[in-house]
Amino acid sequence: MQETNSLLATARAKLEASLLAKGLRRSGERFAILEEVYSRNDHFDAEELFLAMHQKSYPVSRATVYNTLEVLVDCGLVRKHRFGEEDNVKSRYEKSLGRQQHAHLVCTVCHKVKEFCDPRLHLIQTNVGNALQFSVESHSLVFYGQCTDESCATKPTDDTGKLDSNA
Repeated sequence: MQETNSLLATARAKLEASLLAKGLRRSGERFAILEEVYSRNDHFDAEELFLAMHQKSYPVSRATVYNTLEVLVDCGLVRKHRFGEEDNVKSRYEKSLGRQQHAHLVCTVCHKVKEFCDPRLHLIQTNVGNALQFSVESHSLVFYGQCTDESCATKPTDDTGKLDSNA
């Protein structure tokens, strides 16, 4: 819990500095959205964040949520992902402070996102950077496929109720 509070305090200070530097308002809504983001441990879209704020009876507009997410991305407090190639793919977000570099698995059926860490990824990043004389700042690796999670609610089934491996 103390680590979470320290992380949130660091995030708040970084947001405040960024807002001051850009001449943007330091509104209570922006800091409440930051707090909601840093209370989560998932990948979420703006609408999910908006609904979470309203479920907690925090009156914030959709526009404020969308705009604040862009501010948070801009100052490095949130990462923005677009998992998939379709035009209708929603942007998904995750907090970035206090997080180690990781990669993602995205189910093309239920759209759940899972994270994984593997130290070999850092080694590959370092080796590629050295070999190509390139200073790698970060990387993004996403695997797409079907999860084998039985709770995958939208997983297609055949007539017998068994999972359809041809779907």
